[in-house]
Amino acid sequence: MSDYTNGGVIILDFGSQYTQLIARKIRELNVFSRILSHDATLNDIMAYKPKAIILSGGPSSVYKQNAPEYDNDILTVDIPILGICYGLHILAQHSGGSVKSTGQGEYGYAKISITKNTEFLQSDLNGSQVWMSHMDQVIKVPDSWSIIAESSNGVVAAMASGDLNRLATQFHPEVSHTEYGKKMLENFLFKIASCNANWTPDNFIDQQVDLIRKEVGNSNVLIGVSGGVDSSVVAAIMNRAIGDKAKSVLIDHGLMRKNEALDCIHALKDGLGVNIHLEDESDNFLEQLSHITDPEQKRKIIGNQFIYSFESIASRFDNMEYLAQGTLYPDVIESGIGHGKASHVIKSHHNVGGLPKNMKFKLIEPLRELFKDEVRKVGKELGLPDKLINRHPFPGPGLGVRIIGEITSERIAILQEADKIYIDMLESEGLYDEIWQAFAVLIPVQTVGVMGDQRTYENLLGLRAVTSTDGMTADWYRMPPDVLSKISNRIVNSVKGINRVTYDITSKPPGTIEWE
Repeated sequence: MSDYTNGGVIILDFGSQYTQLIARKIRELNVFSRILSHDATLNDIMAYKPKAIILSGGPSSVYKQNAPEYDNDILTVDIPILGICYGLHILAQHSGGSVKSTGQGEYGYAKISITKNTEFLQSDLNGSQVWMSHMDQVIKVPDSWSIIAESSNGVVAAMASGDLNRLATQFHPEVSHTEYGKKMLENFLFKIASCNANWTPDNFIDQQVDLIRKEVGNSNVLIGVSGGVDSSVVAAIMNRAIGDKAKSVLIDHGLMRKNEALDCIHALKDGLGVNIHLEDESDNFLEQLSHITDPEQKRKIIGNQFIYSFESIASRFDNMEYLAQGTLYPDVIESGIGHGKASHVIKSHHNVGGLPKNMKFKLIEPLRELFKDEVRKVGKELGLPDKLINRHPFPGPGLGVRIIGEITSERIAILQEADKIYIDMLESEGLYDEIWQAFAVLIPVQTVGVMGDQRTYENLLGLRAVTSTDGMTADWYRMPPDVLSKISNRIVNSVKGINRVTYDITSKPPGTIEWE
């Protein structure tokens, strides 16, 4: 078994909005990457045996007193380092160059001129388009360094040390707007740093199985399964690792989509051979959520109740010490759990920020460092059926965060009917697989309508559909107008309690994918 964490890349995060993209782009090239805080020590970094270090961008200025701190010893280590934007400024300043603000930054597209052919930036990239986002710039290149590219605005776009062991770009190769950014990163990883391309699904599975066996020993593990790809992959990995000691449970919290609980049970039993039990806990959840309207409170209540329900179920088994769940990397980031530094809480995910502090379980989260597309690759390697692998993400709190305002049995039933029509029509129109996530939202607003020559005063329904690769960013899906018309007509004419339908055309950012 190849250790996929060795021979990879450590990314030091200086606060860039693009740091996660750096990690993703590297992983797409089958090289393991891990993000650490800017104040990680050299020992912290070398514990992972990396072949390279990348210094991210960030909003600070290296010449100001409040610039992020970092371990200077990192810049003396004998492995290649790539600095991006703010990372370029760090390398320039540390090596004797100068950085300052000229009062006029570069934002958006620029063209680069290759001034020196290197294995990193080869001459055939001359004139290619890059993405700039900076106010500060290098005004003096360090001795023994050379400029290897300039921007169309006359700014140092890239520079390199004499031995090519230190490289830096003012632009962002990690973003899709940079025309050959992926090629540049590939050159750095393999031609400069000689990284190991062993970040593969089979290596990931083998190593997780080994880690789980060592962690669990003779204990039993309760697996929280929702029917989505994340928890299903966890169930399959746990089953491979410890067999009958893994007890999968699907808790019906009353907030699942229509017929979803039974459909999930059958799919997992028949498709994966997972020993899974269905537990109806809907009364407990709905009682706890009665009269609650605040979305953060909903998520925390649901997260807590999941744990209490799992603890109650676990009491029926001997030696049940662990709970396994399908937490992903975006869940961790959005819940404000960063890399050794404070992160802003966008929303608490029920399985991260919503967990009770007095929880009796030890957690096992095999997918905690994966993005959604990586989970799907792992699922395919495990043999999960395509329908399950490609299923749209569904939040753990379920319809609880898609019913704006108070949650009642009546409002749940209305949304279940509308959501089923929406998803069924996307599948029949052949659009489902083009969309990352689609769902309906019940809005606590009533509007006037006319049906059968009679006045109605019923609920407003919002439809949401987005495209994405990892859920960290998303764009609204350009739904064909005729399909939207069909969906709206079917819902309004079939679902009692809805008389108006709207379509959400907000991207992420500034919005989030879910409404709550």
